[in-house]
Amino acid sequence: MSVLSDIVTVTVDRPMGSCHPAYSTLRYPINYGYVEGILAPDGEYQDAYIVGVDKPVQTFTGKLIAIIHRTDDNEEKWVIAPKGTSFDAEQIRALVQFQEQYFASRISMISPCADHNNHR
Repeated sequence: MSVLSDIVTVTVDRPMGSCHPAYSTLRYPINYGYVEGILAPDGEYQDAYIVGVDKPVQTFTGKLIAIIHRTDDNEEKWVIAPKGTSFDAEQIRALVQFQEQYFASRISMISPCADHNNHR
């Protein structure tokens, strides 16, 4: 079952402007958290980036617009955006580059016209 385009709620544990708990030089330019109740391939709650929100938040409900598949790790990251907004794969890659630069990945997303994959 595809979860792309589902509406989900993210609990934000790394709000915009905060630092990574283990790597103090890694600052989050966007909100990041997890979707409680959905287990990811690594056995933890599903991690999620929130794009299109320009202030720190504690929770956010939005549309799942993409999945970042890490090809050199057992994790995938969801990308959540406000309903009614759109981002293409290059915009998403630029927004998550601060953390995803350390991993090989591909982005799967839904466009209004068709599904497509963007490979790194």
